[in-house]
Amino acid sequence: MKKLARWQKVLLGALLAIVLVFAGGFLYLEKSTYSASTAAVNAEQVSQESKDYYYFAAPEKSSINLIFYQGALVEADSYSIWAEQVAQAGYNVYLLKLPLNLAVLGENAAEKIIEENPADTYILAGHSLGGVMASRFTANHLDQVAGMIYLASYPDEKGSLATSDLPVLSLTASDDGVLDWDNYEAAKEYLPSDTNYQSIVGGNHAGFGSYGEQKGDNLAEMSNGEQQIEVATMLIQWLQENFPQNNR
Repeated sequence: MKKLARWQKVLLGALLAIVLVFAGGFLYLEKSTYSASTAAVNAEQVSQESKDYYYFAAPEKSSINLIFYQGALVEADSYSIWAEQVAQAGYNVYLLKLPLNLAVLGENAAEKIIEENPADTYILAGHSLGGVMASRFTANHLDQVAGMIYLASYPDEKGSLATSDLPVLSLTASDDGVLDWDNYEAAKEYLPSDTNYQSIVGGNHAGFGSYGEQKGDNLAEMSNGEQQIEVATMLIQWLQENFPQNNR
């Protein structure tokens, strides 16, 4: 067998190191990912699943759609409980499946859904990091997005909606131990002056989905099931106020 030249050995070693780094990173992300609870998986069963999203259709034909970006390292179907309830209220819900469960790798994921039905009404939403990325998409597609919802999240400068006339809901929880509250307050300069700020008293960060305890979070003063009801109720109320069903 022909011996490898020194430069070939170096190149081979470098390639092997890169493969090991990527493999290790992938395994770390997989191990760190929060999986949907049994209750969320059960709720997800009523959705139509594709490789790109879980789709919860309203009982009657609707042209009003909520496109949701998951929190970092949280499986998309973790949000199925409130998504199913919002759909039952008459609003189609898409829970995006983002690469490696990281919204930062799928900022423009909503584009495909919007392109499929451009005449529909679309509201973007996201939890934590997902809200940041959804806001960036919204800021760059103001002609296509009709509203924005932040769940324990806020925009950065690239996702600023301060000069837009979009209806915006910012929903937080009083016992959230993950949200950077200082950054949350500072980011209000990137939101419209009439943004609707609401809080779930006794809720926490992980309670915006259903995936168990999250590292760094505080214990909620309510059950996950109770917070899911609160999230769904507040979302539906805001949607009905800003996108009433007679506009379908």
